[in-house]
Amino acid sequence: MTGMDPGDGTGWRDDVFRVLKAHGVRHVAYVPDAGHSAAIRAAEADPEIQAVVLTTEEEGLGYLAGAWLGGEKGALLLQSSGVGNCINTLALQACARFPLLMVVTMRGDWAEFNAWQNPMGQATEAALRLMGVLTWRADAPEDVAPLLHGAATMAFNGDAACALLLGQRLIGEKQWVK
Repeated sequence: MTGMDPGDGTGWRDDVFRVLKAHGVRHVAYVPDAGHSAAIRAAEADPEIQAVVLTTEEEGLGYLAGAWLGGEKGALLLQSSGVGNCINTLALQACARFPLLMVVTMRGDWAEFNAWQNPMGQATEAALRLMGVLTWRADAPEDVAPLLHGAATMAFNGDAACALLLGQRLIGEKQWVK
C-alpha cells in the first residue's frame, strides 16, 4: 500500500487517499491546504466520495458525526492551525463515541517561516491527546501508509478519535514568497 515514488519522495501524498479509499471512506471533509492537495483532488474526482470543503475545521466534526449516523465513514483533512479551531468541538466525539479520523499537516514545525504558526504547531499533538485523540506522527514517506492504515483501523473498528500528524520534514520546507 505504499505506492511511494522513489524519484521525489512525494508518493506519500497519493498514499493518503489510497488508504482512505481502502478503508471505505465515503466523505472527505477539508479546509483547502497545499499539503493535502493530492488527496483533495483525488477525493473530488472520485464519484464514490463526497468531498466537502469547510468554512472552518470544526464544522468537519459535526459533518463526520452525521455521516457516521448515516452509516458511512469519513475523514477530516486539516492543518495543525485548524486543530486549535476544533478543540471545543472534539467534545462531540468524546460524548458520542463515533469514529473520527483526522489527517493533520503540520505547521509551526521544522523550518517554519511563519512565526504565527509556531504556537499551535508546537501544541497540536499535546492538545489532541488532552482531548482524548490517539496520535501518530509521520516524518518519512514510508511511514504514511502504515500509520494511516493503523489509525483508520483503530478509528473505524473502535469508535475512537485518531489523528495522523504529517510532519513538516515530510511535507517539505515552505518558502516565503514576496
